[in-house]
Amino acid sequence: MEYLLLNYNRTSLRPTTFLLLGIPGLEAVHIWISVPFCLVYLVSLMGNIALLLIVKTDHKLHEPMYLFLCMLSVADLMLTSSTLPKILSLFWFNYREIYFEACLLQMYLIHSLSTMESGFILAMAFDRYIAICHPLRHSTILTPAVIVGLGLGIVFRGAILLSPHPFLLRWLSYCRTNVISHTYCEFMALIKLVCTETKIRRAYSLIVAFLTGGLDFILIICSYVLILFTVFNLPSKAARLKTLSTCVSHVWVILVFYTPAFFSFLTHRFGHHIAPHIHIFVANIYLLIPPMMNPIIYGVKTKRIRERFFKFLTIKCV
Repeated sequence: MEYLLLNYNRTSLRPTTFLLLGIPGLEAVHIWISVPFCLVYLVSLMGNIALLLIVKTDHKLHEPMYLFLCMLSVADLMLTSSTLPKILSLFWFNYREIYFEACLLQMYLIHSLSTMESGFILAMAFDRYIAICHPLRHSTILTPAVIVGLGLGIVFRGAILLSPHPFLLRWLSYCRTNVISHTYCEFMALIKLVCTETKIRRAYSLIVAFLTGGLDFILIICSYVLILFTVFNLPSKAARLKTLSTCVSHVWVILVFYTPAFFSFLTHRFGHHIAPHIHIFVANIYLLIPPMMNPIIYGVKTKRIRERFFKFLTIKCV
């Protein structure tokens, strides 16, 4: 590490490598923290791959909600696989070095894939809104072409809006240090190392965050307000409960995704008095827990997925 720091000091103001510190203050227990991280990663991989296989092989699950869920699973797999292997190598082998270009690529993937995840959750909310508020028009509105178009639009939105981020950081001067106090590369952690003016870049990042995750969350809330208005106008309590039960899984997915996301976003920008290890631990939970929980939530609440999963396990065991 000393060699890398000396090499950084005597070369240019744009380092060739960064050093990931991990979770500040908890370096001594990195090896123990890696155990649940690794288990969660494995469960996430198996759960999302199993979900994709189940939906692919069961034509009765080729409905808009489950197709959007598959898109979310693909984004989850890409997000965890772009971060967790490097985090585990840091925890297990103390391999802290990451090349400058690789760091920018990881940052881009994290932010763009997170934006896509938010978009897919919004698309699922739109599906629930149509299914409950306009049930007779559900199949005519959410046609296969519309589903594909929404999916591509969400992907392109995340890819295009976040594409300036690596370029905003690439040509800056990193004169303070090349040590990142985090387990992975992300925009705010990198921009704190810059010694030049960054107000415009921070403003762009904030605007993009609002136009993606923030706006998505507002639209999701609006969709559920309309859903609740429709549900409470149903004639019987049994009908209201049955209709609301179709939204339970999605509501859990919303809570699991947005709670740590907003906490991490707000503490990065405004929570200067929060201990660094708490913020970084929550930031890791944001990457780890939603990809693991999404297939579990829908597996538990959806009878057909649950039955297909147990059938798949039985076949494997035999």
